[in-house]
Amino acid sequence: MLCLRQVCLFTLRHCQARTLSSDLLLSQINSCTHEDEVFSLVGKNKAKLSEKHVGIALNMLWQLQKKRPLLLRTSDYIRNHSQFLTLCILAENKVEHMEDEAIVDTLYSILRLNVQDHDSLAGMLVTEAWKRLERQVFYYYALLSLPALSKFALCLYKQHRHFSPIMGKVAHVVDTKLDSIQDIRILSVLMISISDVISQSFRDRLLHKAEQLLEEKDEVHFNYAKRILQFLQNVKQRYHPLVEKCNKIFLKSVSRLDIRSISLIFGLYEQLGFDSAEFRLVAKQLLSETMGDYYDPETFVKLFFSLGPMAGSKVRERLLLTAVRMAEEFSSHQVLVVLKTMQKMKCRNPHLLKKMASVVHKHLDSYHVLQLVKLTQYLVALRCNNLELFAKLKMLLFGFLKSTVIPADTAAIIRALAMLPSFQVEEVLMNKAAAVLPQCRLHHLNCIAVALVKWNHYDQFHWRNNSELCVKLLQKLNDCAFQRLQKADNLNLLLEELVHVNGEWFEEVVKEETMAVCHLLADQITRANVLQLSSLLIKTNDRCPLLLDRIASVTVENLDKIHPFEIYFILFLFSALNYDPPANEGFFESCIQRLTSNLSFFETHHLVLLGHVLAVAGYFPPVLIKRIFNVSFLSKLDAQLEVLPDTLKQKVRLHLMKLNRAVCLECPEFHIPWFHERYCQRVFRNSNSRINPLRQHIHRMLAEVLGGSNYARISVLTPYYYEIDFECILDENKKPLSYMAQHIPWDELERVHLRPDIDDEGRTALPPGAQRIALEFLDSRAFSKNSHHLKGEPAVKKRHLEMLGYQVVQIPHFEWNSMGLSTKGEQLEYLRKHLYGTQ
Repeated sequence: MLCLRQVCLFTLRHCQARTLSSDLLLSQINSCTHEDEVFSLVGKNKAKLSEKHVGIALNMLWQLQKKRPLLLRTSDYIRNHSQFLTLCILAENKVEHMEDEAIVDTLYSILRLNVQDHDSLAGMLVTEAWKRLERQVFYYYALLSLPALSKFALCLYKQHRHFSPIMGKVAHVVDTKLDSIQDIRILSVLMISISDVISQSFRDRLLHKAEQLLEEKDEVHFNYAKRILQFLQNVKQRYHPLVEKCNKIFLKSVSRLDIRSISLIFGLYEQLGFDSAEFRLVAKQLLSETMGDYYDPETFVKLFFSLGPMAGSKVRERLLLTAVRMAEEFSSHQVLVVLKTMQKMKCRNPHLLKKMASVVHKHLDSYHVLQLVKLTQYLVALRCNNLELFAKLKMLLFGFLKSTVIPADTAAIIRALAMLPSFQVEEVLMNKAAAVLPQCRLHHLNCIAVALVKWNHYDQFHWRNNSELCVKLLQKLNDCAFQRLQKADNLNLLLEELVHVNGEWFEEVVKEETMAVCHLLADQITRANVLQLSSLLIKTNDRCPLLLDRIASVTVENLDKIHPFEIYFILFLFSALNYDPPANEGFFESCIQRLTSNLSFFETHHLVLLGHVLAVAGYFPPVLIKRIFNVSFLSKLDAQLEVLPDTLKQKVRLHLMKLNRAVCLECPEFHIPWFHERYCQRVFRNSNSRINPLRQHIHRMLAEVLGGSNYARISVLTPYYYEIDFECILDENKKPLSYMAQHIPWDELERVHLRPDIDDEGRTALPPGAQRIALEFLDSRAFSKNSHHLKGEPAVKKRHLEMLGYQVVQIPHFEWNSMGLSTKGEQLEYLRKHLYGTQ
């Protein structure tokens, strides 16, 4: 009987469709140019309206709204109209007779008209569509076309049915039909909608399909690219090749981007850890030209977020003044965005900060727990001194701490409470922390450990025997971390947990155990996780031959499948640790060949960073060097540096100088001039370098060995601006030569001296057979962790000093601080041996 009923309904719907093809009322609805015309037809023809008429009428109401600018739409008027209610009642009564795609169109139209998600018509339409979708799944015949399926999925997503069983049904249909999808618009909508109910393997298939469709299409609308980025954000996946393709689409569509799109793109890039100087540059120009058009708080906050971090001084001042003027109108979310942007801008404008603090008071009770945690971080970073506000924050955070049962939230609250000034720890907090420790991931344990160490250091506990209780809790925390590491049997999951784990607790407590577990899981290193593992080794500064050799092997085997930018990070690891894998003699050469044939994948400033990484390893690919040291390239770099964050900007300039120096010294055949003289002078003049007591002590010992302080100089700048700890000159008979003109009194030793004779012409000519000696004290930063192996930068410095004519004597910290040099006499003998036994 049920099957017969479905056949009858199906036949009835199709018969009605044929009779309505020449329906006069239908054509009248379709020709309406205003909502009132639609409502007039509905009012006059209530008795004649079929399910087809009702669906078309509701769809027409949305189409008329869609044509208008956002601010001129009249959704409220439509929803409150009596004839709209009539249409909804008729639709509820006729929903079973609607065609499959008409149901989806009707649902989509009423949701776009801002009908509430829990509205009875919306519920009935979803239920009916669900029934028909299940028949599609179980009986393997198509009811919904792919466009209709994507529209239905979007409706479910807009109703926040992200994890509902019906979304699982949609995902199942997409899985079976994925190969037949050839429209990136349809795919992008489906990807966002089903992102919460898919497996990793299905996720990877969707990414591959999206990448394929983007490559096949010459023109792609920027909205589709935005959806793909939103999908990547939803699944917490940083897939660089796809993000890069989306970025190129945005650059082509920049003239069509508005402030909402630009701010959304910047937000997505931030979440995905991606940055594009080229997009920043065009966005800055576009926003600077139109910044006078944004007068309402919503669009101004988007402008402040997008333009503020890269604005020049005049624009920045204008933005700050406007923010002060509008502050009282900001919503709770907008306050968070402004404070976050102020932190990125390193803006501590006291007037604006005071204004924002007063506005925060107004919204405090509306924030959920993680928003309060972020708010605390922003206010502390901006050095807010509103104690009343911090007291209210403490009260709210403490309230959430008592009620929450989520380990991640508990850890975040404890970390935030530790940031608050003059916070007194109560026993209930310690008990709460102890209760959640066994359920915490490594990142959460790290947050709690940081808080406990800080409280114990500053003695902020409220009861007796606080240190003893804190030590016990820290021990329990460490035990939980060790147990979690020892149970780890999946390298991918372990690396995912370790992404945000850093600081002293990680370095001193769990790093060794972490590396031991990575050793055991070395056979799980694949193309998919080689970048994450490289990032971990960079963070740990650990020269582990087993893991490094495995990384090199996997990289070489999958060289064509690894994105060039990921290869750069892998090479950075080997270059920084000064490690050349013996099992892969051609490792660097193979990687360089892949990189130099794909330089177009790199932004201008990334090429500089790549060039420096290769130079540290001793490689200078001609195609890369000639590209960087080119007038047009350097002009483009200057323009892009203006929009980069300050930290990255300084890093790029420093590395360009180092690359320029390396090319001048090691590759004179390129005829690249040294053009960083003024830059280096400015850096050294602005630096506040102080000579530490240890170096003063070594200088005194060195003076005693040589026969006086006038035979040795401290903190000397060489040609090309290397700073060396100590310099002396020995003649051909290894006797010291005096620096009478450069004598520095002992009481002036704390200041680094900028020599006027740092170029070759200004240096005093040495007598025949004499030799300049550079003595360098190497602290732990010059070596890999738990190793006596010199890292890349100190090794390059030694190489370059030798090219400048120095004989380099390196004094490693582990030798100077050893028991073998515990007396003054032993230290003097050590210096004599290295000075006079070197040549």
